[in-house]
Amino acid sequence: MKKKLYRSNQDKMLCGVLGGLAEYIGIDSTLLRIIYAAVAAFTAVFPCLVLYIICAVIIPEAPFDVEQ
Repeated sequence: MKKKLYRSNQDKMLCGVLGGLAEYIGIDSTLLRIIYAAVAAFTAVFPCLVLYIICAVIIPEAPFDVEQ
């Protein structure tokens, strides 16, 4: 079965983008959030924020019947 990238329904802080990405690549979502915050803090916050918003719009929300 082919894996698909979805925004998470269960593991979400704002829109579920990082929770869904963590499920997709198989790592802990907290670790991914820490990495994202560090990259945003040490580079530029605005491009990271824009990327998150774009991903929140483009990536579909996971249907409730999908096993994750």
